[in-house]
Amino acid sequence: MRKLFLFSHFVAISVLILSCHSSYQAKSVQYKDYRITQADAAKTSGNADINALLKPYADSVNKSMNDEIAVAATMLEKKQPEGPLGDVLADAMLAMSKEKFNTQIDAAFMNYGGIRLSSIPPGSITRGKIFELSPFDNNIVVLKLSGKIVSQFLNHVASRNGWPCAGLSFQIKNKTAVNIVIAGKPFDEQKEYVFALPDYVANGGDDCTMFADIPQQNIGYLLRDSILQYFFKLHKEGKQITASNENRITNAE
Repeated sequence: MRKLFLFSHFVAISVLILSCHSSYQAKSVQYKDYRITQADAAKTSGNADINALLKPYADSVNKSMNDEIAVAATMLEKKQPEGPLGDVLADAMLAMSKEKFNTQIDAAFMNYGGIRLSSIPPGSITRGKIFELSPFDNNIVVLKLSGKIVSQFLNHVASRNGWPCAGLSFQIKNKTAVNIVIAGKPFDEQKEYVFALPDYVANGGDDCTMFADIPQQNIGYLLRDSILQYFFKLHKEGKQITASNENRITNAE
């Protein structure tokens, strides 16, 4: 089995202006993944001291990344407006958020661009594969939202052709969300709802400006950890990862 390290390089687009009274949050980022293999590492062979220093850590990381944490029974593909990979990741986010935050959460969303693999094939899923899938250290945050804010957010998601979600369903018509159902009940704009979101989205990333000034509950729980723990939990129960489209987000005819 090949040994590799995955390094993600992020370049912020936003220009940050220093101020005594203001803080600024990046709204979007550009990133590129670089895969470094044994052949690349061999180029540093002339520096024996550095290689000797890094080898124990490299061996430990490689061993951990090759650990099997789940088995996929079917092909899990990333698609819009809905795909099986996004569904199972959103399920993981919702289930683990309820457990870790110890509260009722109506729905969970991930931004589509945050999923960095186009698919996971049937078979063994390693820890390293989850790091490739979700390389960003985004925390899950929980927000209590008014119906008006929920409507704005779902319309924004509809305009982006759908994001992975769990706990709700809707249709996209003229780039807006219609026929919305949350936690099994028709959407009521007069109610409040509790959503779990990546902190990147809650902080305004991907143009989600509707969340400005809304308090966040943040316990430092990584989105990637929710996937790892959910998958491993199913693995320990002898269950394989399987998913199919469930009409969570569809295009209205």
